[in-house]
Amino acid sequence: MSLRLRLSLGLGSVFVLIWALAAAWMLCDLRQQMMFSLDQRLVASARMVAGLIDQLPQPLGVKGEEAHIAADQLSVPDGMACQVTSLRGEILASNHQHDTSLDERGTGFHDQTIDGAAWRSFTYSHGDVRITTADRHQEREALNRSVLLVASAPVLMALLGSLGLLWIGLGKGLAPLNRMRDALRQRRADSVEPLQVDGLPSELQPLLDTQNQLFRRIAQTLERERRLTDDAAHELRSPLTVIKTHLQVARMTDGAVREQALEHAEQGADRLHRTLEQLLMLARVEGSLSFDDGVQCSAEQVARQAMHDVGPDHQQRIHLRLPDHAARTYLGLPAPLAVTALRNLLDNALRHGGAQAPIELDVRMIDDQVGFVVRDHGPGIAAADLQRLTERFWRHSHSSGCGLGLAIVEAIVQRCAGRLRFDSREDGLRVSLQLPARSL
Repeated sequence: MSLRLRLSLGLGSVFVLIWALAAAWMLCDLRQQMMFSLDQRLVASARMVAGLIDQLPQPLGVKGEEAHIAADQLSVPDGMACQVTSLRGEILASNHQHDTSLDERGTGFHDQTIDGAAWRSFTYSHGDVRITTADRHQEREALNRSVLLVASAPVLMALLGSLGLLWIGLGKGLAPLNRMRDALRQRRADSVEPLQVDGLPSELQPLLDTQNQLFRRIAQTLERERRLTDDAAHELRSPLTVIKTHLQVARMTDGAVREQALEHAEQGADRLHRTLEQLLMLARVEGSLSFDDGVQCSAEQVARQAMHDVGPDHQQRIHLRLPDHAARTYLGLPAPLAVTALRNLLDNALRHGGAQAPIELDVRMIDDQVGFVVRDHGPGIAAADLQRLTERFWRHSHSSGCGLGLAIVEAIVQRCAGRLRFDSREDGLRVSLQLPARSL
């Protein structure tokens, strides 16, 4: 069922119910007013006949049991019966043509049956006579039906017109949705450009913005996949070529040359393994995969775990300084991400900070964030190269890494709303990593 039809049925049902209640109320009130007007006509006719009797030159005498006068003599409307009787019950005048006389039950209004027909009567006492006027219920109902039919026709036309205008109005109101549908239908299957639809109402603008945000996320996902594919194809080609070359050399030689070729092939396999791990980690960090394992990790635990991951051969070179509250300060991001970022910084410092030079790791609280400051005592980085440190596969001329470690740190910082700063000096490079702290 279309939205337009669904809204039309829902709102139309409400319209019909409201109009029906209003029409029933109006017609019921109109019926009451009609019956009241007919009763007042009986009263007015009786008073008019009383006035005519007062204008007679002599009092109205007894005419006998069959005495009748014409309706025009009593001046009562057609279809209305009138009877004048004395106080003793003698009929003095009547335009009633039935064998049965109008029943007098005292003054006022009465309902009675005469010759099988229902009548509405009014009796009025005037001097020595009683005047009774009456009309049939059948004629009253016929008149009432005619009036109600005439009154209900405009109500029905108004209801039908309202439903028609409702259908047209809903069609006009849903036209922007149809334009959005047509714009989406005309797009290419691989198109991720923002959707442009002019003249949208304010209620549909959030829908368009959300749709465009979805397109942007899809475009970013596709771009990440393309970059991952390009990077993997570019960076894995060289290690595979080196491994293949050394294996070929080992196959064709013996002795020390063969052992050296196998060793170089193993080193190439290790480099290939590290590159694959870094590529997969970067793809996971930049994607929407969750790292949260539900375990809270303190700043001290993150620092010690990162030192443990760099290997026992390098732990002696790292000098850790912890504040007293480091064990009670928890990070507001998954522990694997924090450990990976800090481990990559330590690995980078160990690789470029000199063969045996110490590495300093300070844990601090900086603006409600946990700060990890890694300092090495190497030659530092040129000012022109500082902006390129987090680029994918960018390596210093003397670097032996794969160029993804700092790119992963930058991706983690962007994902977790952290901050990464580099400060190169003559006595080494200082890297400040700020990660959000968890509020307890």
